This record gives sequence, structure tokens and C-alpha cells, in this order.
Amino acid sequence: MGCARAVRVFCLIERQVRRALGPQQTMVGLYLDNRRVRPTGRMILYQLGELTSRIGTVTDPPVLRSTRGVQLHLLELLGIEVTRTRWPQA
Repeated sequence: MGCARAVRVFCLIERQVRRALGPQQTMVGLYLDNRRVRPTGRMILYQLGELTSRIGTVTDPPVLRSTRGVQLHLLELLGIEVTRTRWPQA
């Protein structure tokens, strides 16, 4: 059952990025030569796999460190705001 859920999440990530890209469904930055390609779930997770984060505290929010612009673009396409603190409301 767990494997089926993982595949579903994988497919949903791919689908969200492609939908957010609009009708062309292609982008640059996934390969070193910057060719325009249609992103796959594997490409997306590969690029996001190098993100690092620093755990925050109540007074110091968590920080997400990106090393490439394509990572920020993918997070934006996925609707993830990296500057928004994600602490539960008390």
C-alpha cells in the first residue's frame, strides 16, 4: 500500500508542475545544456533533492537553502512559498 501512495505522490508532483507551466508544459534548467524539456517526476525530485533546510525555532523561522534558480522555480510551480513560516497556529 505504501508504494502505491508514493507513486501517486510522484505523479501528482509531475502533474502539478506541468499544469502550472501552462499549455507548453516545458521548461529550461533541468539539464546542464538548458534545453527546453517537459519535466518528469524524476527530474523534478532530482532537482529538489539537493535543497537543504535549517530547522527553526519559535522566534527564528526555518530556512530553505536553494543552490539553483531552477529549484526556486519548481517550488513556485508547486505552490510552495519558501518565505512563509509554517508553524501551526496556537
